Amino acid sequence: MVSALVPKEVFFTKGVGQHRDYLSSFEAALRDAGIAPYNIVSVSSIFPPGCKIIPREKGLKKLKKGQILFCVMARIASDEPNRLIAASVGCALPKDRKKYGYLSEHHAFGQTDEKAGEYAEDLAASMLATTLGLPFSTEQAWNEKEKYFKMSKEIVKTTNMTQSAVCDKGGKWTTVIATAVFIF
Repeated sequence: MVSALVPKEVFFTKGVGQHRDYLSSFEAALRDAGIAPYNIVSVSSIFPPGCKIIPREKGLKKLKKGQILFCVMARIASDEPNRLIAASVGCALPKDRKKYGYLSEHHAFGQTDEKAGEYAEDLAASMLATTLGLPFSTEQAWNEKEKYFKMSKEIVKTTNMTQSAVCDKGGKWTTVIATAVFIF
C-alpha cells in the first residue's frame, strides 16, 4: 500500500534570468530562485490542509541536490527588448486549517509586481471562496473582494510571491519565475 504524499511545509521563492538561449534563461531564473539543482515537477493549485509556510532559507536547507521537488510555478519568458514580464503565485488560506487552501499561477506581459501579485491573490481567494460557499461577484475589484473575504472570517490569509523584469534591451531571453515549493 502506498501512503499519500501530503506536504507538511511549503516555501515561496522567485527568480529572474537572462541569456541568449531560452532554456538557459530559465536555468538562470531557477538558480536565482535557489532551486536549480533539483528535478521540478509542477502540480496544480491545492494548498494542503495543515501545511505550514516556512522561510525560503529554512526550506532550501531541507532539500537534497537532485531530489524531486513538487511545486506550483508561474513562469514567463520573452526576448522582446524592453518588454515588462511578470510571474506570480497567489495563496489563499482558510480559517479552518483542516481544510485545504488554494495557490494560483499568473504570468503576464506589461504588469508590475503589484498588479500581478494582486491578480494572483484574487485568483487564489476566488477559488477558495467558491469551495467555502461564499457568495461574491467576480466583477468586483480585488480590494472590494478582499474586504468581503476578510469580513466573512472564512479566509484568513492571502499572499503572493511575484517576480517581474524588463527584458534585455539587446534581445536576450529573459525569464521570470515565482514558485511555491512543497516539502514532505
